[in-house]
Amino acid sequence: MPKIAIVAGEASGDLLGSHLIQALTTHYSALNTGLQLEFIGIAGPKMISEGAVSLYPMERLSVRGYIEVLRHLFGLLKLRKNLLNTLLENQPDLFIGIDAPDFNFWLERKLKNRGIPTIHYASPSIWAWRKGRMAKIKRAVSHMLALFPFEPKLYEDAGVPVSYVGHPLADILSLYPDKLGARENLKLKADKVVIAMLPGSRLSEVQQHADLFVKTAKLIAKKQPNVQFLVPLITRETRAIFEHALFENHALNLNKVSHHDYPVELHNKDVTSLDSHVDLNISHENINQDNVDATNRELNHAQPLPLQILFGHAHDAMEAADAVIVASGTATLEAALLKCPMVITYRMPNISWQIMKRMNYLPYVGLPNILAGKFLVPELMQHDATPQKLADATIKLLDDTSYLEDIKAEFMKIHISLKQNTAEKAAKAVLAYLR
Repeated sequence: MPKIAIVAGEASGDLLGSHLIQALTTHYSALNTGLQLEFIGIAGPKMISEGAVSLYPMERLSVRGYIEVLRHLFGLLKLRKNLLNTLLENQPDLFIGIDAPDFNFWLERKLKNRGIPTIHYASPSIWAWRKGRMAKIKRAVSHMLALFPFEPKLYEDAGVPVSYVGHPLADILSLYPDKLGARENLKLKADKVVIAMLPGSRLSEVQQHADLFVKTAKLIAKKQPNVQFLVPLITRETRAIFEHALFENHALNLNKVSHHDYPVELHNKDVTSLDSHVDLNISHENINQDNVDATNRELNHAQPLPLQILFGHAHDAMEAADAVIVASGTATLEAALLKCPMVITYRMPNISWQIMKRMNYLPYVGLPNILAGKFLVPELMQHDATPQKLADATIKLLDDTSYLEDIKAEFMKIHISLKQNTAEKAAKAVLAYLR
């Protein structure tokens, strides 16, 4: 039974990996009746559901930013060494590293030196920063699977075998979004001005953006009384952080401190309550009545936001939205594929920002702008990411109907260029190394 070692480091890699495993399994069984593929390594829930065996939790690799990586460096290095030893004992027929370049390139080089073919799925952003990595990639990678159309030439020029496979999100998402259908799914009124706010999927990202997004929403609500905000979050921890930001900014619809109150408007089962998540710093065993009275007085003067926190449903939220305020990352590409105008933002610890900006070679950060080769949508990064600037940019975007039509046409061009039947193309490139 052919054995494929495979490592993904975060949710987007898990999605790529699950579709690839499915396509590989289908094609290989058709070519080799009775034979199956075995997948072993580090996998997320989607890959595991397709049959992959995960030796370590994928969340161990989900660390972003220089300072954050340094905090976890010893554990990551130990995990990587242990994984290499396990893979060498199991002798896979080939290795697939999905994104997570700093983790995977080291593994790939070690395995390639032992005669094991290595395929890297999703090129790192060498076109944007750290271009010197190409020499390292050439030593580590037998074949690169590129998601974006401008990437293959970079690898061809460097002598690295490469295949352009497109992006799986372009295959999954319809060319023609159904805004009204998405609003019906979320039980939203058709005449509302809907703004989706995506602060990121990682805990550290939500910590950086929650307060910023709540303050921005309050400013927008003053100018747009018919607005409805949607905030899709996927874990209890990230929801708790955002809920606390609402509380700190007096944006909760509470009349008293109680675990039975629902501070956010709830319209359907997909919306999470704030029940038991908001840390009011009040001990239930020894409640100080003065603290309770003070908190109640504060909440009585609150100005609740028309805001729903969704449990997941990021695609529905963006499809239903008139505009998106989004932390830079894969979600910006999702918004573009859903033809939703956006304002891109990002905050990180200042040391990480200073390091990154010295290595950046492009004037823009967001994927829609990179793919277009120009500023299609506004970017407000780090010190420019203030509530007032974000609110002004969002309101300006909503008011410019001519711009909105132009931007949707540009997003359609991006979608068509990325729609390549990605999993099938990637599977064919991989299978060439198993024959």
